[in-house]
Amino acid sequence: MKNKKELSGRKLLGIAGMGWMFDAMDVGMLSFIIAALKVEWDLTPGQMGWIGSINSIGMAVGALIFGLMADRIGRKNVFIITLLLFSIGSGASAFTTTLSAFLVLRFFIGAGLGGELPVASTLVSESVSVEKRGRIVVLLESFWAGGWLIAAVISYFVIPKFGWQAALLISAIPALYALYLRIGLPDSPRFTAIKNKEKISVFQSIKKLWSKEYARQTTMLWIVWFCVVFSYYGMFLWLPSVMIMKGFSLIKSFEYVMIMTLAQLPGYFTAAWCIEKLGRKFVLVVYLIGTAVSAYFFGAADSAALLMLAGILLSFFNLGAWGGLYAYTPEQYPTIIRGTGSGMAASFGRIGGIFGPLLVGYLVAQKVAISTIFMIFCFSVLIGAFAVFFLGKETKNKELV
Repeated sequence: MKNKKELSGRKLLGIAGMGWMFDAMDVGMLSFIIAALKVEWDLTPGQMGWIGSINSIGMAVGALIFGLMADRIGRKNVFIITLLLFSIGSGASAFTTTLSAFLVLRFFIGAGLGGELPVASTLVSESVSVEKRGRIVVLLESFWAGGWLIAAVISYFVIPKFGWQAALLISAIPALYALYLRIGLPDSPRFTAIKNKEKISVFQSIKKLWSKEYARQTTMLWIVWFCVVFSYYGMFLWLPSVMIMKGFSLIKSFEYVMIMTLAQLPGYFTAAWCIEKLGRKFVLVVYLIGTAVSAYFFGAADSAALLMLAGILLSFFNLGAWGGLYAYTPEQYPTIIRGTGSGMAASFGRIGGIFGPLLVGYLVAQKVAISTIFMIFCFSVLIGAFAVFFLGKETKNKELV
């Protein structure tokens, strides 16, 4: 029985992880596509920033709506709907010829992506044993690195030779995979156990998040989600473009970012090991501080070697912190409001994702130094680390209710 349960856990991790990987592939390619569109459509820094920000607006809306839906129609159904939404939108965007049409489709892609991530982590968190829960969810997040790596490879070999449209068509493949998911994916056993019981309304769910019992963890999560998403999308969507600003060619910048992306994998794996040994708070605080220090040195780097080292450490610590955040978030709430709580925290965080890319575009247009821009992200991540340290409660080995 135990082996069967473990096999089921591995199967669920693989199914959810593949969806996660396809999401990352789409987001990862977007950073390279922005750099390519700048050349082809002669985009201004402000327009480049809007591509990233409209994606985050969609993610904020998607995380909110689909998080609420997950507590009503189930984690599995929402997971499939969101996966289809962003996959079809991504394929359709390959046929756009104007920035406005591209932005409209990026909104819907973002909505699917924003809804899928917290719902998938909630589904996995509710489906595995307590002693493995944190590690499994961090390993789920590690599929993000695989998706980014595939995105980097596609962008390096496909975009320069065949164009950004071909890259987007490749990213539409997950739509077919989503149909397969519908056949055999089980829903969360915790949601299944309560789905026939009395439901609480959307208003009651939101009110419960801010009740005396949960207000502290809700405040903590909203702060750390905002700070992490603001800095992540501000930094990583602009990575290839920042490399170009520092004097590297389009091809060379793709090559360097692909190497930096490889560092995400050990970041996840070390976080997965530490999270069950040393706790969620330790992983989040240490990896966020590591992200902040790396961001400072990346912005200040004046040589290719220092830029590469700082970029590798930035990927290592930042994505390890993301793994810890996705493991930590669902553990703050009971099953009846877990989808709502996780979705709303992610939704509030996505507001940071709207401002991050826009801020970089604005500051670049104002000729502000890259080192100053990355210093802003350094402070943002530190605020998130302090929020977890002072407001967060350790949830290692805590049984979900």
